[in-house]
Amino acid sequence: MSKPPIRLYLCAPRGFCAGVVRAIDTVERALGKFGAPVYVRHEIVHNKFVVEGLKAKGAVFVDELDEVPDGAAPVVFSAHGVPRSVPAAAAARGLVGIDATCPLVTKVHREALIHHKRGRLIVMIGHAGHPEVLGTLGQLPAGAIRVVESVADVEALDPPNPDALAYVTQTTLSVDDAREIVAALTRRFPAIAAPATDDICYATTNRQAAVKAVAPQVEAMIVVGSPNSSNSLRLREVAESGGCRIALLALRAADIDWAVFAGVKSVGLTAGASAPEALVDEIVAAFQLRFDVSLEIVTTTRESVFFPLPRELRPLAEA
Repeated sequence: MSKPPIRLYLCAPRGFCAGVVRAIDTVERALGKFGAPVYVRHEIVHNKFVVEGLKAKGAVFVDELDEVPDGAAPVVFSAHGVPRSVPAAAAARGLVGIDATCPLVTKVHREALIHHKRGRLIVMIGHAGHPEVLGTLGQLPAGAIRVVESVADVEALDPPNPDALAYVTQTTLSVDDAREIVAALTRRFPAIAAPATDDICYATTNRQAAVKAVAPQVEAMIVVGSPNSSNSLRLREVAESGGCRIALLALRAADIDWAVFAGVKSVGLTAGASAPEALVDEIVAAFQLRFDVSLEIVTTTRESVFFPLPRELRPLAEA
């Protein structure tokens, strides 16, 4: 029997960003320098496929430092960033701390510290409980940062001094949602200090822009990514708001309910910043098994960002 035709639009850019590449390389380089095991506090990036691959190479993932045995064991801190107390506790135990925090997250940490030193209460636009938000909160004393997730949260803010405020942003938010919340903040608090440059990272912005370009052309969108990946979840939301009647988040081809594509003639495909291209290829191959696929790449921008490895690992990289 002939396979039904379908047009598959690949969004570009998609997949790994420079911060994720740096984080994964950090674990692999640490394994090369120290040998196994290398301990990693929390998932290095939010992708089960990546985490399982690193486990197979000798990485051991832990929730907290007390799971790491005593001794000079190497411990990598995830790309999302950690509270300042975590590397301090690692140093106190003699562990070899290696910070794989994305430099764009570190930028937010530094902004928050500067605002705090200037006597400002900081408003963080982000998702309460997300590791990146927890890491930023942990840069300063309790109460120095207030988290807002919505315009309603902004309206409920009651700062002690409305003229001494600043805001920072989680790097993986929906660009449109963040813009709406920033507008509410500046409307309520005209004197609020803004970041010198946008906190939402280039990769989040670029991947959302590519989805916005493709969404009006397709009936369905698949986002390759994990359910705990903030940037992947935002891509699915962007596809929905762009008019896709089907917008799915899938880690792998096996996660897809292929029955929903009965009668569908056009599908967009993208990947969150922590999803490897191998999983995109896997899903394309799965479509080709079931459909007569016409493939088109939609490129909205090209990326060339690179972040160097943590200092502890750079001599190995140079070698």
